[in-house]
Formats: sequence, C-alpha cells, structure tokens
Amino acid sequence: MQVRWIPGGSIFANSYIIGNILVDTGVMPMAVAPYKEAIDTIVLTHCHYDHIAHVKEIAHMCKSKVAIHKADARGLVEDLHSLAMNFGARSPGIAPDIVLNDGDTIGNFQVIHTPGHTPGCICLYSEKDRVLVSGDTVFADGYFGRYDFPGGSRTELARSLDRLGALDVEGLYAGHGEPTEQDGGRCIAAAVGLMKTGYG
Repeated sequence: MQVRWIPGGSIFANSYIIGNILVDTGVMPMAVAPYKEAIDTIVLTHCHYDHIAHVKEIAHMCKSKVAIHKADARGLVEDLHSLAMNFGARSPGIAPDIVLNDGDTIGNFQVIHTPGHTPGCICLYSEKDRVLVSGDTVFADGYFGRYDFPGGSRTELARSLDRLGALDVEGLYAGHGEPTEQDGGRCIAAAVGLMKTGYG
C-alpha cells in the first residue's frame, strides 16, 4: 500500500493520500492539487480545525465527498467543537457527505472509533497491509493526543489506546510529526505504557 505523506505546516496537521482517499485537510489546497484527479473521498480523523481548515476548498477542487464520524460532524459547523476560534478562524460550514461509524469500511480501510481526543476521533486500519492512520489518537514518537479540550476524556483515550495496542501495525501515520513505516506497534505500545504511568 502506497501512502503519500503531505507534511502539515506549522501547527497544522499532516495529510495522507492513499489511493483515492485523502486523509485530513489542514494542508494548503495547492499541496493537494497535483493529486486532485485521483481523490474522490476525504476522510477527516476528527473535527479540530488544524485537520479540517481547508476541507471546503479541497473538496470542491477534487469534486470529492467528505466523511467524518457522526460524533464529530458538528465540528464542521460549530466553532466550539472545531476549536476554530483558537486559530482566529471559523469552522468550514459544510455538512459531511458520509457519516462514519465504528466498523465501517472506507476504501481498503476499517474505521476504528477511538474517542478521547475528541468524541468522534477515528483511525483507519488495513489489516492486510498492517497500516494504521491514527490522526491525533497516537503518534509515532510514542505519545498520545491531548484530552483536555472540550469533549476530551482520559478514560476514553486510554481505552482507545488499549484497543489499538491489540492490532498488528507496521506503518503508523499520525496527524502530527513524522510517520513511520516500521515498528508502528512498538510506538503504540509505548503510548499505552505512558498512559498507564499516569503521564499527562
């Protein structure tokens, strides 16, 4: 499975292109433009503004559908849930075309609902390719996402990390920082261990 990494700039999130899917839209539209003909679906890992900032423009440019978990859909229109005001901005003001639930399939991925950072955080998992696109649930440096934003929960995040820890993961593609193509499971295990120590 080829995963194309588009690094996030400054505080904005990474994007990934995997086949016909674009994951997250914090990057500038011009970074996605060379691949616009291939993209027909945008999957948002959660509703925070650094992941959805340019979804409206990119969806229009790519003529693509937008998918997000049902618990985070309101963040596309409500600034409180997207944290858009923290960025001096407003939510995109669009409705999703596809509302995701745990266990859904999108492309070659299974949707895994991993609440804790937000109520509707998701990861995308390919068992065949041992690839996990993890948003802000867990990072390749062995850390996990914050849970002190509105809708966050340490208890739910710990449960989500335990669930991810049971998966067979080689490639780990997170919302921030550099992804890793090897030993993704060890990164997740480190985050699980860190959570159990009471860190954060």
